[in-house]
Amino acid sequence: MAQETTKPATSAKPGTSASSTNIASDDSVWDHVASMDEFKLLLLAKKEFIVPATIFFVVYYFLLPISVGYFPGFMDKRIGPVNLAYLFALSQFFVAWAVAFLYVKAARTFDDFGSRIMDHLDKREADRLKGGN
Repeated sequence: MAQETTKPATSAKPGTSASSTNIASDDSVWDHVASMDEFKLLLLAKKEFIVPATIFFVVYYFLLPISVGYFPGFMDKRIGPVNLAYLFALSQFFVAWAVAFLYVKAARTFDDFGSRIMDHLDKREADRLKGGN
């Protein structure tokens, strides 16, 4: 026998659906967040890390096939039992791990900005519930 679930009554205004009321309140919260200095600083911090890291990784990644194509003699030089091209290819794993490690380190800063934004929103909600605006 299947259980029936009941939806709680909503306090939407007459003539509006509950979903449109939530969308309106979500839009005002989003507008508030988008105008916050902490949010702008979060976007700037992410941009300052992600753009250079992405450019560096893409250039480093494509440097191998370009080097093998245009400088085959240099990339064929032996270093121990392997050639330089193989060492460069293996180095890409370490570079990817280094970029990931640096991102995790930078993400702590992003989390700090996010926490400040959430604290600000929690304070705003508490003020709203008290009757303030």
